[in-house]
Amino acid sequence: MRYSDETLRDIMTRFGQEMDKGLSKDTNPTATVKMLPTFVRSIPDGSEKGDFIAVDLGGSNFRILRVKVSHEKKQTVQIETQNYDTPEDIMHGSGSRLFDHVAECLGDFMEKQNIKDKKLPVGFTFSFPCGQTKLNEAVLLTWTKRFKASGVEGMDVVQLLNRAIKKRGDYEADIMAVVNDTVGTMMTCGFDDHRCEVGIIIGTGTNACYMEEMRHIELVEGDEGRMCINTEWGAFGDDGALEDIRTEFDREIDRGSLNPGKQLFEKMVSGMYMGELVRLILVKMAKEGLLFEGRITAELLTRGTIETKHVSAMEKSKEGLSKTKEILTHLCVEPSMDDCIAVQHVCGIVSHRSAYLVAAALGAILLRLKENKHVARLRTTVGIDGSLYKMHPQYSRRLHKTVRRLIPDSDVRFLLSESGSGKGAAMVTAWAYRLADQTRQIEETLEQFRLSKVQLLEVKKRMRVEMDIGLGKDTQDKATVKMLPTYVRQTPDGTENGDFLALDLGGTNFRVLLVKIRSGKRRTVEMHNKIYAIPHEIMQGTGEELFDHIVHCISDFLDYMGMKNARLPLGFTFSFPCQQTSLDAGILLTWTKGFKATDCEGEDVVGLLREGIKRREEFDLDVVAIVNDTVGTMMTCAYEEPTCEVGLIAGTGSNACYMEEMRNIDLVEGDEGKMCINMEWGAFGDNGCLDDIRTEYDRAVDELSLNPGKQRYEKMCSGMYLGEIVRNILIDLTKRGFLFRGQISETLKTRGIFETKFLSQIESDRLALLQVRSILQHLGLDSTCDDSIIVKEVCGTVSRRAAQICGAGMAAVVDKIRENRGLDHLNVTVGVDGTLYKLHPHFSRIMHQTVKELAPKCNVTFLLSEDGSGKGAALITAVGCRLREQEKQQQS
Repeated sequence: MRYSDETLRDIMTRFGQEMDKGLSKDTNPTATVKMLPTFVRSIPDGSEKGDFIAVDLGGSNFRILRVKVSHEKKQTVQIETQNYDTPEDIMHGSGSRLFDHVAECLGDFMEKQNIKDKKLPVGFTFSFPCGQTKLNEAVLLTWTKRFKASGVEGMDVVQLLNRAIKKRGDYEADIMAVVNDTVGTMMTCGFDDHRCEVGIIIGTGTNACYMEEMRHIELVEGDEGRMCINTEWGAFGDDGALEDIRTEFDREIDRGSLNPGKQLFEKMVSGMYMGELVRLILVKMAKEGLLFEGRITAELLTRGTIETKHVSAMEKSKEGLSKTKEILTHLCVEPSMDDCIAVQHVCGIVSHRSAYLVAAALGAILLRLKENKHVARLRTTVGIDGSLYKMHPQYSRRLHKTVRRLIPDSDVRFLLSESGSGKGAAMVTAWAYRLADQTRQIEETLEQFRLSKVQLLEVKKRMRVEMDIGLGKDTQDKATVKMLPTYVRQTPDGTENGDFLALDLGGTNFRVLLVKIRSGKRRTVEMHNKIYAIPHEIMQGTGEELFDHIVHCISDFLDYMGMKNARLPLGFTFSFPCQQTSLDAGILLTWTKGFKATDCEGEDVVGLLREGIKRREEFDLDVVAIVNDTVGTMMTCAYEEPTCEVGLIAGTGSNACYMEEMRNIDLVEGDEGKMCINMEWGAFGDNGCLDDIRTEYDRAVDELSLNPGKQRYEKMCSGMYLGEIVRNILIDLTKRGFLFRGQISETLKTRGIFETKFLSQIESDRLALLQVRSILQHLGLDSTCDDSIIVKEVCGTVSRRAAQICGAGMAAVVDKIRENRGLDHLNVTVGVDGTLYKLHPHFSRIMHQTVKELAPKCNVTFLLSEDGSGKGAALITAVGCRLREQEKQQQS
């Protein structure tokens, strides 16, 4: 039973390997040292406060404590405690009886404290091996320490206790956290010494816990920060790893135990078995005539006659010999002085071995902490508790000395836990309480973005009202949803043919395209294009400068294509709100998307383009049509799919168009046929009709935008603004101390930093939290794992609402088409384009689902458009040329 330092270092290495097995996802199922995550992510930091109850169940008697943590000048803790018995028949009876007993004692304690009417947060110290997936849930893996209550293994003990409390019905308790007594010990000591990051119990049973780096804990998602690991080291050796040092006495103890083959390390070192080990050795020595002149009495042969407290008494330096004589005399072995000295020596060997083995396993934990921290010298504190450590006269000194010898490059402080693990459970509860409060407040913040079906139906209904106002001659001028006629009267029929130019102006880039459309059996569309930048100073300069720049780009393209001399028909995609008076005339109502060029609003855009071409005097073009990108999107899809009669853009901006019956369009003469209406729905809500669902964050984004009070619906559902809404929420949560440690970085203050592409990346299901963190770090936001979880939830909530209100608008459109035609059921296709729709991982799915729920009588198919603003413009031009030819023929 005596070990050299070399053997101890070998045991240290073995335990280190067992720890690795327990932490790894692949080997954990078969590991003996289970390394259970506790979901306790930090030691007390001094900010804990409140009134808490701790229930401490870990042995034959259990304690209930009331812990008040206050912050007057410094943090103080007041503890009131009461012990309760757990009778043997309850420990070995049914689980429901055990938990009824705990609930009854808790009720008694609360009555005495006069707090039955207060729903105080409760911390539950439950000192048995449990699997946890969160802080307030613990599934008992196996009973230890003589407990055998039936029907509890494999169950969540919090649920069982809650059930027992509910059954009583005379008080309520909010169980916030379950901790193991070892974790409780570490947290208790951590309150007094913030360096404490290891907890050890050496009492009836034995165990250890420590703060491990999240990156090494494969069983829990996330790589950031630390989490306390409950090693459950009592089971070290259950796979045979300690066979070479186990003795015949260890085997005999194991055979006679309640759980043979289990907790072998614990059986070699803990107080529950130490007296019994000594007794077995004495029996053998007596049988061999080495003690008591070979006398073996019935008392000596009786299990449990030597207890650990006797071992402690016999090893005392002064009265140890007389105590030994007294104890042996009780066993009727008539000891001589030599017998007493020999028995003292046996006790010393058994308790020494325990201290050695605990030191070796603890050494492995300390070595791991040292490696995790990459330091040459480790400074740390070990919180420690347990009757053997506290009562035995030599134990603590031997343990400290051995640890220092095994880990020479360390300064380890051993701190005795004053109030056991109860105070620690209260500390964890305080931490959990703060976390739960934070979670609740974050939920309340995000709740404003979660729209019910009733609210979405209301959005659909209001969109329909605004559509009718926009279509009416008398109401159109005060309408917010402008419902602009586009003079596009037909979708393509497949006979379109010829070469067309298309211009595409809708953002910071400008495209010129040559589109060759061929009809016949094998219809083809061939496109050539070139992209030109529009400098910021031209976007916000004069109208003349803007159109001169556009004409300059056209000239360059025609040179590039070698087509300066051909007078081609041209379609001009101009993605800004225009009031059209014919297919080739459109008056700009208002600039959007950051454009501010002067002398354009109120002017005919085609006229401005024609004047620019004239000024250049290089080429001539036949401008056939001015086209909105949404209409172009519809036309492109309609070329492939004749049932396509709606266009939708869900990208930087948001808009929709659809084929309306001429009889409903008051602004255009004639009642025959249909015409495409460009809704300009981004301005929905500018009259205040959406104010009840707009949040303070929407208002903040609107107020700081280029066009306050305008395009309010677009600002709630388009890509240009979603990142800004998210950024405003994150600033608020940070100010309230829920994110980024309460530090608002310069990055977070920067408008536009949160591009929609980051939202798409963060919300991707394939992204682990680590990758979310790296995106945030790329944005200069130093985030923890918990921060990343919150950011992901914020992004998801904001984009979900965007998809839902966009779906509500679309439901209004398709239902109107159905009613126009007097149909019970409508099949229709929507041509869609836009980065948000195409790139966001969930937007399209949520939008489709919303349309389905809000317009159940419509079967809507969504078709992704290929280049609506280029190909679509050419198709509109082609249809326009075709209709122009037909008119000419009719006139002649």
